[in-house]
Amino acid sequence: MDTFRRQQPSPKLNPYCNNAGSELQLPAYFTPIFFPIGNAATGFFVVFALIASVVGAASAIAGVHHLRLWNYDSRQSAASSAIMAWTLTLLAMGLACKEIDLEGRNAKLRTMEAFLIILSATQFVYILAVHGPGTSATMRT
Repeated sequence: MDTFRRQQPSPKLNPYCNNAGSELQLPAYFTPIFFPIGNAATGFFVVFALIASVVGAASAIAGVHHLRLWNYDSRQSAASSAIMAWTLTLLAMGLACKEIDLEGRNAKLRTMEAFLIILSATQFVYILAVHGPGTSATMRT
C-alpha cells in the first residue's frame, strides 16, 4: 500500500494552493501547441503567422489612413505599425525556415511557408515606401 501514497509537495510550491497534479510528469515529446499535420514547429508557425497577419492588416489600415491624410503624424503611426508587423512576420518566417529544416510537411504548409517568406520581403519594401517619399518639409501642412 505504500506505493500508492501521495508524495509530499516540495517546499518551493505555494502552500496556499492545493498543488493538484504537482507529482505528475510531462511526457518526453510534449508540445504545448498541437497541430495534426506537419512537424514540431508547425503549431508555433501557424500561431505566429496568424498573429503577424492580423497585425499586418492593421498596418495596412494605418497605411491607407496615412494616404488619406498625408501628414507627419499619420506617417509615424503607419511606419511604427509597419515595423511591428514586419518583425512579427520575420519571427514567423524564422519558424517557417525551421519547419523547412525539420521536413515532414505537406503541400499546404509548403505553400504557406513560401507565401510568408515572400511576404517578409514585400513588407520590407512597404516600410521603405512609407518612410521614404516624404520629408518633414513636404509633410508640414
